[in-house]
Amino acid sequence: MALLALVTINVVLRYFFHTGIIGAEDAAIWLHVALIGLGAPIALNGPLAMRLDVFTRLLPKGLDTVAQMLADVFSICAALLLISGGHEIISMLGGFSLTLGLPEWIRFAFLAVGGGLVVIVLTLRRAADGQLTRLLVSTSIGVAVYAITQRAGIDTELPASIFLAATAALGMLLAAPLAHAFLAAAYVATAFGSPLPEPAIVSTAVASMSKFLLLAIPFFLLVGSLLTVSSVASHLATFAASMVGHRRGGLAQTTLLTSVLFSGASGSSVANAAFGASTFQPQLVKHGYPPARAGAIIAATSVLDNIIPPSIAFLILAAATNFCVGALLLEGLLAGLFMAVCLAVAIHLTVRRQPRMPAATSGERRRAAIAALPAFGLGLIVVLGIRFGIVTTTEAAALAAFYTLCLAIRAKLAGSAIFGAFVQAAREAAAIGLLIGTAGPFAFLLAVDDVASLVSDFVSLLGGSAFAVILLSNLILLLVGLVLDIGAAILLFGPILLPSAVSAGIDPIHFGVILVVNLMIHGLTPPLGMLVFVVSGVTGVPATALFRNVLPYLFALLISLALLCAWTLIF
Repeated sequence: MALLALVTINVVLRYFFHTGIIGAEDAAIWLHVALIGLGAPIALNGPLAMRLDVFTRLLPKGLDTVAQMLADVFSICAALLLISGGHEIISMLGGFSLTLGLPEWIRFAFLAVGGGLVVIVLTLRRAADGQLTRLLVSTSIGVAVYAITQRAGIDTELPASIFLAATAALGMLLAAPLAHAFLAAAYVATAFGSPLPEPAIVSTAVASMSKFLLLAIPFFLLVGSLLTVSSVASHLATFAASMVGHRRGGLAQTTLLTSVLFSGASGSSVANAAFGASTFQPQLVKHGYPPARAGAIIAATSVLDNIIPPSIAFLILAAATNFCVGALLLEGLLAGLFMAVCLAVAIHLTVRRQPRMPAATSGERRRAAIAALPAFGLGLIVVLGIRFGIVTTTEAAALAAFYTLCLAIRAKLAGSAIFGAFVQAAREAAAIGLLIGTAGPFAFLLAVDDVASLVSDFVSLLGGSAFAVILLSNLILLLVGLVLDIGAAILLFGPILLPSAVSAGIDPIHFGVILVVNLMIHGLTPPLGMLVFVVSGVTGVPATALFRNVLPYLFALLISLALLCAWTLIF
């Protein structure tokens, strides 16, 4: 709430009164870091922990408990790193922020506090579950590993990034929270010659999340949350039904068109999946769609939210590679619409026997369009504002969030519902921000060991042509996306693959779009399949059934990816 008020007021002052709040940008960045630090325990459990638990679920009883205990070791090591590294920075760092007049160490203290909160919350949860013995063992092992690593100095000719990747992979196999696995891996790598000591790891993490552009993420998440709980999203669905509801598979096509329209306002595939699962699933089943097929359609169409602008995935890519956000969003719009066409064809071919909805009259369409106009205003604020340089990406996101808040208040939405939307957006923003921050040291060590050059050398073995780069990059991303969250995959592999693409003469913006499209498709693939699990959680349909029924739409999206790659190579 403070972030939204600060950025929105500063935009109004700057554009209407030609003045502004001194230090507003720095204050917003500090607030964002504080949000991430206070929300650090959210990464312990639930979907926002981004745990890869597909392997631990297969373990027999007893071994799965051991795996869970070892996963807690990673969380303990990560928390100790944040506490100790943050404390060292606080003790060493002097000076004041020129714009805020506050000591510089405060910004780093937020992560130290976050580490302490992780320990407290983990302790309370294990106590509530009656697992104090397990907690005692994992804490003892975690403290021992932390102390040994701090004092160890292992001479090896192998690059530190190998031990970094191996430790992170072990953490993921044990279903440790992804952000904690990254932090623990960066710390363990210090024993093998990593140039990042404890304070530098924390400092790099804070620097990675201290970008004004990243503030757009919590604002777009808030837009999605407010749209989901308000009647605005329902107006979009009504308008979509009036346009395509009478066609074959009309209700499914309505779900697709609503997703396209929702994408132009939200930027969050998870928000779209949650809204579609709660809104369209009952209607699809009522009209004769099998529950698993209905859920699969909802999950597949939700992929578009992170392709059609505003897109949180493109914001993360821009932060990692310094791409032009406006160019990315424009290319993403074209790619997203093309993917929507491919999905429409797949729905037309797979939905045959369900009854059609009655055709809407011109008057009904006109009234539906008028009711949906406020939602269309979001797209104008975001896309036109950014594309024509009227406002920055973060300012556009803040204005969109404030505009959606006004729509929610105008619709007389209950204060508790509005507050709940803020809470949900804050939780998601904290988890994503922590992942971005913890991926910073990981990406830095990969850069120090020049992994990008190794990839380029490997590509040159295949000829180094644009075709070879596109082919190899897609194969790598298709494999990486199976085990990594899209945000982490973008942060780690975007900077690694981009130099090879540029040297092969591929347009970097086109390559960035291909990268995001490739990784977003993994929202539908096991073992992670975030969109499938969101729909499963809301509807109660087993995820295994959804994975089976999503195959035709997954195939359509892969075809769209192949055609986008062909377009990039030809033009």
